[in-house]
Order: sequence, then structure tokens, then C-alpha cells
Amino acid sequence: MSLTELELETAADQAQAIEQRLFELGAVSVELCDAGDEPLFEPPPGAHPLWTAVLVKAIFAERLQAEIAAAALAENQPPSRLSPIEEQDWVRAGLAGLTRIHCGGDLWIIPSWEPLPDVAGGVFVHLDPGLAFGTGSHPTTAMCLAALAEAPPRGQSVLDYGCGSGILAIAALKLGAARALGVDIDPQALQATRRNAERNGIGPDALETLLPDAKPPAAGFDLILANLLAAPLVALAPTLARSARPGGRLLLAGLLDWQAEEVMAAYRDDFDIGIGAERDGWVLLDGRRR
Repeated sequence: MSLTELELETAADQAQAIEQRLFELGAVSVELCDAGDEPLFEPPPGAHPLWTAVLVKAIFAERLQAEIAAAALAENQPPSRLSPIEEQDWVRAGLAGLTRIHCGGDLWIIPSWEPLPDVAGGVFVHLDPGLAFGTGSHPTTAMCLAALAEAPPRGQSVLDYGCGSGILAIAALKLGAARALGVDIDPQALQATRRNAERNGIGPDALETLLPDAKPPAAGFDLILANLLAAPLVALAPTLARSARPGGRLLLAGLLDWQAEEVMAAYRDDFDIGIGAERDGWVLLDGRRR
């Protein structure tokens, strides 16, 4: 994989539209930064202020994607700057400060190099993220884990769509779920999920892994978890609706507060859905299948 960063400067009233467009064009991440040295003071409730001049930084998995995105934005925006990003093991680099995490209730996430905490009745998920996203430290994952800890899915069937390291599916099983299916487009994520499942004493009979192109997930899941991004969550609405049993619970994460309405709108035909939690500008959507 040859990562490429695209940079451009724009006005504040254009920044969020450009961010959404970059995700549509294939960006794997987009960051909005101050293009100058402008202080940003505490906004009023419900406001989403930006600097007058905004520097937009987007990362693409391939240079060709970045070039296509730059060409698509060229008509209405200043020229973009493209630069290669030196390859490294980003996950390993980000694990330097990772430590055990108390998710709420009895649930703990324990990195493979950390000792167990001295607590009674703890439910411990032993984790080595490997090359897949999902350590429990990001607000999106943390809100999903807290929701599981608050209402353990005992005896339930669980679908973890975009399973990454397998952290959510494994936590659900450790909290009493009967079975789980982890789905991810990245074969390395499925490898990480299986490895983490083995580390937690969970066999393939309890946690199955699947590429989405292999076959569609079965229907009738009691609990569906999807910690992705807003655009794929919208696109997946029909798939996740087909996979949920009537009355089944849906937890969606990976979206910012200003993206919540768009994602909820995609699910309202099939789910009673609302904002279940908010943390650091990120939201967790919590729904029930009609």
C-alpha cells in the first residue's frame, strides 16, 4: 500500500462539504486544521465552529485515488498538494501508550503485554490489535464497549460488521453472547480477529469470520454492531436491516455528531433509532428493529 496525503486550503463554510466529498472519493481519513494561527474559543451549544481558513488533510491508500480526488476538487478549490507518506506499522506505532481500559461494569480490555487488574468479578478481553483497528481507546470503540457492558448480550447472537481486531465481538462473547459473526473487507482484520479470539479461549464455533463478498450474513441476529464511517454505514443500511431479527438491537459508531441525522435517516424505515451516547464529538446510535 502506497499512502498519499492530499492537502488544500479552503474557507470554513466549504470545509465540511469538502470533507464529505473526499470520503466519497475514497479517502481513508480526513483532518481539518487551522490554516493560520487563529484562536478558536468555546462555541455556543450545538455550534460547530471552524477557523476562517481551514487546512484539509486527506489520506488515500493509493496515489491514483489522490490524483483523481485532486482533479475532482480542482474546479472550485485552490490547487491541492500531494505528497507520499512513508510506510510504517501505524498500529504498532500507536500502541506505545496503550494500557488496560475499564469499559464499564465488569468489562476490561487488557493489551497482551499488560497484567490483569486486581479486581473481583472482572470480565477480561485480552487484545493484540495486530494490523487491524480496534484497541478500545478511541471514543467510537469505547462507547460500543460501554453499551455492551451496561447491557450484556447474554445468550444472544451478535453480528460485528467491520470487526477490525474483533474487540466488539469478543467482548460480547465474554459477556455471555451465544455466538458471533465478524465481517470485514480486510483479510488481515479477520486474521487479527481469529488470533484475538484464540487468545481469549474462543473457538471458531463461537466466533465465525467472513469476508462480505463471500456470502451475505444470515438473518435473525439479536445484536448488530458496526463501528465504521458515516458513508459506509449509510450504504449498509439494507444489509444490516436484513440481518436483524424483529426487536433486535443495532449499535452504530464511527460518525461525528453532525453526521448523525444523515445516518439515522438511512435506518428509520426499519429501526427506531436515536443517539445513545456522545463522546468528544463522536456519537453512538442505538436502535431497535421494527
